[in-house]
Amino acid sequence: MQKTPIITINYCSQCHWLLRASWMAQELLSTFSTDLAAVTLIPGTGGVYVITIDGEVIWDRKIHGGFPDAAEIKRRVRDHSFPERPLGHTDTTRHPE
Repeated sequence: MQKTPIITINYCSQCHWLLRASWMAQELLSTFSTDLAAVTLIPGTGGVYVITIDGEVIWDRKIHGGFPDAAEIKRRVRDHSFPERPLGHTDTTRHPE
């Protein structure tokens, strides 16, 4: 039985990134639905915007340079937790890492 992943989005409340974080959570929940155990928003400070799956960082604004688009995060979630799952039109614009 496959473990259902928990995604966390740490965002900077000082920077007013709640809307950005909640939009990303909505995108992930719309795509992966009940295949996810949870998508949790965690407010922080200091310009933080980090997305993790079960504690493993898949996006860090300071490391990866800015904010990801939804398609990129969906691909990273799929690649990490559901490698056999197609993402439909999102897969057609895949960029090399």
